[in-house]
Formats: sequence, C-alpha cells, structure tokens
Amino acid sequence: MSLLQDGPARARVQVRRGLLRTRRWLLRYDTRALLVCALLGALTVCAMVSAIGTGTYALSPPEVLSTLTGDGPPGAGFVVFDLRLPQALVAALVGFGLGMAGAVFQSLTRNPLGCPDVIVYLLAWKRGVHGYRLVLVGIGASSVLGAATGFLYLRADIGKAAQAAAWTVGSLNARDWSDVRVAALGLVVLVPVVLVYGRRLTMLEMGDDTAAALGVPPERSRLVLLGAGTGLTAMAVAAAGPVPFVAMAAPQLARRMTRAAGPNVLSAGWMGALLVTAADLVTQRVTGSARLPVGVVTGVAGGVYLAWLCAASVGNRGCDGQADRRGAAHLRGTTSCGAGIPTPPLPAVCFPGSERDRRRAHRHHLPE
Repeated sequence: MSLLQDGPARARVQVRRGLLRTRRWLLRYDTRALLVCALLGALTVCAMVSAIGTGTYALSPPEVLSTLTGDGPPGAGFVVFDLRLPQALVAALVGFGLGMAGAVFQSLTRNPLGCPDVIVYLLAWKRGVHGYRLVLVGIGASSVLGAATGFLYLRADIGKAAQAAAWTVGSLNARDWSDVRVAALGLVVLVPVVLVYGRRLTMLEMGDDTAAALGVPPERSRLVLLGAGTGLTAMAVAAAGPVPFVAMAAPQLARRMTRAAGPNVLSAGWMGALLVTAADLVTQRVTGSARLPVGVVTGVAGGVYLAWLCAASVGNRGCDGQADRRGAAHLRGTTSCGAGIPTPPLPAVCFPGSERDRRRAHRHHLPE
C-alpha cells in the first residue's frame, strides 16, 4: 500500500506488513508486538481508572472519567486530581521505566534473571565487559551496599529508619505531582535512547565479534544502553523507591506474549506499567485505608514468578544436555554440526518458553 502527498514536499510512503518506508527513513515493526503493546496499554488504563475510583470516597469508572473531563460529582475533583491521579500516574510511569530497563539488562547479560540492581559496569571492566562478569560483580557490589544500608539503619533515628524501610520496599503512598514530573522527565529523555539503540541490543546478543562485523561498536553501544537503563531505574527509584521484581518479570512475560525474538523493550515497558498499576490496585482493594507498600505485592508476585521460572527451566527438554554439548563443541573449536567454525561459549541459562522460542533464541549459534 502506498500514499502519495501532493505539493512541493511530495513524498512517497509505503506501508507493508512489518515495514513502513519513506524516502528518508525505514521502520520495521512486528504486528503481533504492536497488538500486544496496545492490549497492555488498554489494560493499564483500565487498572488506573479502577485504582482512582477505589477508596473511602468510592467512584465508579464512569464517574472517574467524567471527573477527568471536568464534569464529575461534587468533591470528586479534589480526590481525583490531588490525591489519586498522581499516584496512578506514578505507578504507570515507574512500571514502564522498570520494565524497559529490565529488558535492556537481561539482553545485555543474556540472562533472564538480569535486573538493574545487579549491574556495576566500571568494576566489571577488563578488556571489555561481558555478561557473566557484569552479573557476578554486580551481585558482590549489591551485597556490600546492602551491608552498608543495614549499618545505616542501626545508627539512624528509629523514626527515620522506619521511613527509610518503607521507602526501600517500594511505595506509592502519598505521591504527588512532583513525583509525576520526575518520572515523566526521565521517560521523555531516556525512552527514545533505548528505542533508537534497541536494534543494537539484538546484534549484541549475537556476541561482540558478530556485532562489530555488522557495524555496531559493542562497548560504546553497551555503555549507552547501560547508562539509559540505569537512568530509567534511578528515575523509578526516585519516584517510588525500589519496587522489586518488576524489572525481572516484565521482560519475560512480554516475550511470552509477543513470541518475538529480541529484547522487546517497548512491550516490556507496557508490561511493567500494567504490573505496578495492578499491584497498586490490589493494595487498595485488600488493605483499604491502611495501605501496604506496593512493593509487598510485587514481592509476593515475584516469588510466584521465580517458582514458575524454575519449573519452566526444569521442564525445558534437554536443557542441560544442550548446554553440555555447547561447552564440548566450544572446547573442540567447532560447532555441534562439525563445520570447523570456532564459536564463543554460550550462556548455560535456558530461557523458559516454547520449543519455537528456544530455537529462535539460539538459531545464530547452535541448533536445538
């Protein structure tokens, strides 16, 4: 399909399945991934409307929508615009940032357990940075910083320590428009960077040598992506505290829905927004006025997610055997097909998913 525009700036636009082309730029897209993003966005909006209407001063969804358009019940304007809408917006923005950051880190580390709180770039530098080194150094740094945090708790005043403890769990209570501005500003600045470098993430998953051969500078691209992912995480923590497990679970759940290869950064962002917004709605429905921190709900859900991840990993047929064959093939300097082509060692982590997903994840290295 093509669209012609008249006038001096006449341009030709061609739209095909998975491709949008003009004279100056080319955009590739996955139809299923776009539909998944639209579905997740719609569900996030529905959860936001329900959360805004939940509380001591209850509002139905039509009343919430009418209040947002300036024609709500008496007194609803203050409740919606000053108390509940900022909290709902912070939940969606924080979840979007955490989900996108998690997709970046999991792609760079090639590990489904990779998340922003185990990444330390400079300490892991040794003639370049690789996924395993990033994860191991990050775990060590996280343990040291956790011990320092515990020491500060012991030395602090009990009231301030209690406030800090609530914040470290991740909470949306008493959020206002200043928190919305912080989260929105971070997304406006950093999301375009991640989207522009998203294709480079797919190439980096093939290995540094392959990415360099395709014209992608590995270290510079990795540094930009790590900076953007860290910035998104810092934005989320500044607005709501370190909400746990969202950055870990959102990319994997989004991948299961899109069934698309690659990091799926946009769908992971929308999945994170839905997770945090739904967790906020659950805290309001379950606890009423005595609001639990939203991190408690995501922590419980994260435990269920980890159990599912372990079960799915154990259920992957031949996972350990495939990892052993890949290691043996690397020692021989050949692929498992015996082609005599040296191959880099591959991560032993098997992503949970269907047989089709596993074949797609390893099609550039070894056959399943």
